[in-house]
Amino acid sequence: MASALPMAPMKRTQSMNAMIDKKKKPLSPQSLAARAKMVEYVEAHGGSKPIHTILVANNGMAATKAMLSMREWAYDNLGDAKALTFVAMASGQDLDANAEFVRLADRVVEVPSGSNKNNYANVELIIDIAEREDVDAVWPGWGHASEYPELPDGLKARNIVFIGPDGGPMRALGDKIAASILAQTARVSSIPWSGDGITCDPKVVIETGAIPPDLFRKAMVTTAGECMAAAEKIGYPVMLKASEGGGGKGIRMSQNAEELKVNFVQVTNEVPGSPMFLMQLCSNARHLEVQIVGDKHGQAVALNGRDCSTQRRFQKIFEEAPPTKPSGGIARPEVFADMELKAKQLVQNIGYVGAGTVEYLYNAKNDEYFFLELNPRLQVEHPCTEGVTGVNLPATQLQVAMGIPLPSMPEVRRLYGIDEHDDTTVLDLDDPATKYREIKKHVLAARITAENP
Repeated sequence: MASALPMAPMKRTQSMNAMIDKKKKPLSPQSLAARAKMVEYVEAHGGSKPIHTILVANNGMAATKAMLSMREWAYDNLGDAKALTFVAMASGQDLDANAEFVRLADRVVEVPSGSNKNNYANVELIIDIAEREDVDAVWPGWGHASEYPELPDGLKARNIVFIGPDGGPMRALGDKIAASILAQTARVSSIPWSGDGITCDPKVVIETGAIPPDLFRKAMVTTAGECMAAAEKIGYPVMLKASEGGGGKGIRMSQNAEELKVNFVQVTNEVPGSPMFLMQLCSNARHLEVQIVGDKHGQAVALNGRDCSTQRRFQKIFEEAPPTKPSGGIARPEVFADMELKAKQLVQNIGYVGAGTVEYLYNAKNDEYFFLELNPRLQVEHPCTEGVTGVNLPATQLQVAMGIPLPSMPEVRRLYGIDEHDDTTVLDLDDPATKYREIKKHVLAARITAENP
């Protein structure tokens, strides 16, 4: 069978070049009326810092979704979709492809092509563009630089808002060992693992972005011998994981000691230098997620969640919301409500600000669930949650970044059955008895192109 011929590089048309040239010109000053609308909204809803201009440090679907969602929010709440100004980074490849996010942006800054280390994952470049373009905030999306704590740290030093969590919590949560210790500290159920029972002071983690080294070391397995000893204590089958792994790399299942010896070498080679840990295999478990958001006032909300159990090579293929009965899901509502409560406790315990996802393993036979990880960013499957809750997540991220308390956000209030014109009813998100309205929709997202076959 003849191999396919390589595609010829796209050529920009005259109209494409005209559009790109226009978007590369300096931004015109935003109208005073548009700025005033944002200031008025932020003040009316208890916020502290209006955001007018945003650098979208991403491309493709992420950048497109962010701009569409935030413009929709601006139109619905401010009466002006252009109350926000978007600056987009765009590589030569994205410009040649006439990417949709380029068309949506108010201004485009061309960045080097090639690997994302040259552009969308280049922290120094992102910070440099944010400074040069004099933006108020940076939206990172998912993938690329979204989980690099150096980005929020660097922006904070330059008084630019990062629309996401601070560097400290992000740094800690980016490590699976540290995240599991933080979960145990917040009394979230964890599956038996090499770090069973280890807890820490969350204030130290918030300040330093790390678990104290002596505690971290206790949870690790560093030699084949330590793996064998931990496995005997935990019980086979076990999963050996690299804490810095992901996307199917640095994870191996072992049924016995002989397999574990071989897998120890494989995991070590796949993610060189990464700390490793061992956990019991939870057979026939479902992968359920809770969508959480924390604000700058110590409050948190759980916006239902998703069932992401259908995976191929550890990559999600289908995502469904809600994950509960009788709306098409598998979890009993009262069990999932407890998952949501524990997710909120974890977020509040570590001072997490922004959108994130707490992932669990759930055994439907006995209703047991175990903490898996907390992803410190918005996830690609978030539209499932938007579909069942009616909460615009990129816009919620924006409002959190502007210092608006979650109970003051109109869409959050509507989710809890409070009329949008009712500004007297107090929404107490810390009260376990406070429940959002019944979910009566079911949304399925299929990402059949999530990986190569």
